[in-house]
Amino acid sequence: MFLAIDIGNSNITLGIFDNDTLIKTIRLDSDKNLSVFEYEKLIKNALNNFNIKECAMLSVVEELTEIVKSACENIFKTDIFILNSNSKTGLLLDSSNSATIGADRLANACAVLDYKLPAIIVDIGTAITFDIVDSDKSFIGGVIMSGINMELKALYENTSKLPLISAKESDFAIGNTTESCILSGVIRGKACAIEGLLNQCEKELNKKVTVVATGGQCNLISKYMSRKFDYIDLNFTLRGLKRAYTISKQNKSN
Repeated sequence: MFLAIDIGNSNITLGIFDNDTLIKTIRLDSDKNLSVFEYEKLIKNALNNFNIKECAMLSVVEELTEIVKSACENIFKTDIFILNSNSKTGLLLDSSNSATIGADRLANACAVLDYKLPAIIVDIGTAITFDIVDSDKSFIGGVIMSGINMELKALYENTSKLPLISAKESDFAIGNTTESCILSGVIRGKACAIEGLLNQCEKELNKKVTVVATGGQCNLISKYMSRKFDYIDLNFTLRGLKRAYTISKQNKSN
């Protein structure tokens, strides 16, 4: 079996694949205070009896990259593939800025190569990102904005009276309580921002784009958009990491 590890700012997601089928996902907290030994114990316990033969990893948390990599090397006794801009995945990158592209965004862009291009992946997580791949399989850039929970927290921390609330459905655009006003502004506001930016990006590309949404809050946001996502896949980044590993391995053997 194959293990894909996505180290994000809030969670470490483990994706277990049987051939090309994702059979299980497990989430751990992204805890920078844990040691290699502690992560080794956590990952072992999470995987139970899964017989992992190959492992690939992406990370947007530098402090955890080597720690989790070392833990996995100790567990699986094999080299760990780490996705970065030097990986040979079939995705074309601009060499002048490729080193600055987050590994999660690279994985999303790799995954979308199996879809009709050009395409935009909207990843709604801690931050909200657009990753754009053109018809030539080139990653041409995208959009980065604050995520929903980040915005809710910012309103609480930067004002004296606004409460900290959890993300949930917004019943009306016109709120009649402080909480409903915040939800309208943040949840519906993000939906409007995403929809507006999709239209602007498509106009700049001058082509109809395929839009794939991923991230923990994409289903919530999609409820308030007139333009619906073409596809929603909560595990899109894991699938992209698996695809990147497979292509890179094939390129290395040729």
